[in-house]
Amino acid sequence: MLYHLKKSGHIFLLAIVVFFSFSCRKDKLLTDPSALLKFSLDTVLFDTVFTTIGSTTKRLLVYNTHNKSILISSIQLAGGKNSNFRINVDGLPGDAQQIKIRPKDSLYIFIEVTVDPNNTNSPFVISDSILFITNGNKQDVDLVAWGQNAIYYTPKYYQPGLPPYSIIECNTTWNNVKPYVVYGYAVVDSACTLTIEQGTKIHFHRNAGLWVYRGGRIVVNGTKENPVEFRGDRLEWTYNEKPGQWDRIWINEGSTDNIFNYAIIKNAYIGLQIETLPFGNASISSNKCILTNTRIQNCSGAGILARNYKIEGANCLIERSGEYNFIVAGGGEYEFRHCTFANYWKDGSRQTPTIFLQNYFTNIFTGSEVVKDISKCNFYNCIITGSLENEFSTEGKSGGNINYLFHHSVIKTTVNTSTSSFVNILKNPSGDLFKNYSLFDYHLSSNSSAINIGDPAQVSTGLEKDLDEINRLSSGNPDAGCYEYVP
Repeated sequence: MLYHLKKSGHIFLLAIVVFFSFSCRKDKLLTDPSALLKFSLDTVLFDTVFTTIGSTTKRLLVYNTHNKSILISSIQLAGGKNSNFRINVDGLPGDAQQIKIRPKDSLYIFIEVTVDPNNTNSPFVISDSILFITNGNKQDVDLVAWGQNAIYYTPKYYQPGLPPYSIIECNTTWNNVKPYVVYGYAVVDSACTLTIEQGTKIHFHRNAGLWVYRGGRIVVNGTKENPVEFRGDRLEWTYNEKPGQWDRIWINEGSTDNIFNYAIIKNAYIGLQIETLPFGNASISSNKCILTNTRIQNCSGAGILARNYKIEGANCLIERSGEYNFIVAGGGEYEFRHCTFANYWKDGSRQTPTIFLQNYFTNIFTGSEVVKDISKCNFYNCIITGSLENEFSTEGKSGGNINYLFHHSVIKTTVNTSTSSFVNILKNPSGDLFKNYSLFDYHLSSNSSAINIGDPAQVSTGLEKDLDEINRLSSGNPDAGCYEYVP
């Protein structure tokens, strides 16, 4: 027994000696000046970045492809302290020295950029590079960012129960000379009008929005060639179809109609929230929100949320919402002609229908339930479809009515359509309605069931042309939806 213990002890001591002899042995470094590092990118490119706003973070990998460790003497920005760029080397901010990469291993470098303002209105380019010195050998990776000046709205008022906000100067016109960037909420005050001219781009920071307060008004004058665009303030391509980047456009009742023509509202939480104050507890709005040739897309909550309002929509495309494309939560009067409601949501599961009509809501001040009449919610020559089996549903409480009509429209639903609320509709069409909805192309396919099913009597003045300005009445009956089929 003692012999075995001694033997085991000798083996243990030998293992310790071997371990320390290896751990104390220095790594063999590659000292050849011709040895090169490899990089995951030769140029780190940032898409347009607004002045004073930091960019998203980009990643660069530095590879040691050799069989020995390599020591990088220094990693630094060529522009030094004056650079618009910032680097983080393996978790440590700023320049770095004496960085060793083991054989067949790699190193992470993270890069950000902030663009300082200048006097240029159009996009401009700034550049720098990351310099690497290894065994006296110099290598570099280029850094390039597009900068853009903008007009900024930042919060000046902070009140309990309200988001931070600034107030837009009364009767202001926004134009396309520079983009607008909104932090918090920008508010159109009572008795004031915000006019937005064609080609204007409005960008919202996270949780930001536009509030057309009670008595205020908004007029959006886009064109087909130069629509007005509302979207987030991240312009990198990875954010182009990222939903929920900003909050919403919130519209209360005004003295006259609110108007959107050729607008694009994308990547919000709620595209348009249209309701009377205080929060829907008033009577039906006396004015309307008129939506023409407008696209509302990729909202993580709802495309349009309406309560106690009047909406007239024509030639509109509302597509991809995390919950509803159009929801009424209260009363009101709503009418849509030649609109496409298509909900093929890709960012998670969706359990709610494309269109949902509910005639009640909860008063947030008293907690009581308020029931209202949805006097009408009519859809003429429209398409209502999506990835669910049922894309239209209602929920009513006694004391209020829900009156709706689908007329010469395509609808995907499990609702009984043999009632007077459905006139000349096409229920649950087979085949492909659209060219390619997975690529957000909602033009009609050559065998679409929506072709020629529209009612010519509903093509009123101003609706003779579709969203692409194609004549609807050039051959036979018009098609359903916002796009006329073109062979």
